[in-house]
Amino acid sequence: MNRELNIDQNELVGAWQDRLPQVLNAGDQAQVMADEANEQAIRIHIAAAGHEMYSFDFKCQYVDSREVSVELVDVERDGRTTDERTEPIQELAHDYTRHIHECAQSLQSITNS
Repeated sequence: MNRELNIDQNELVGAWQDRLPQVLNAGDQAQVMADEANEQAIRIHIAAAGHEMYSFDFKCQYVDSREVSVELVDVERDGRTTDERTEPIQELAHDYTRHIHECAQSLQSITNS
């Protein structure tokens, strides 16, 4: 049974902003914003900890109240767009995607009501 997401987008952003840092690696910084074009989606900006100065932008869209689809939108290194096909970036992106899914799971109590 597909259940539609039934939560205010600002509430959703607030919940993600609180929870996401808890599932990320220590030192990573996350910023969660509403997706202006889609009420069922949020935008996530993650600044990776460490000397590489990588930052990742993801679009996280709710397929239903329990499941999200995560799309890597952009990767920057030191403020400049970089090739996202390299192995280290792919690994980091995969890791962050897993953390985003983990965060969505942990927020089911508010998204699945």
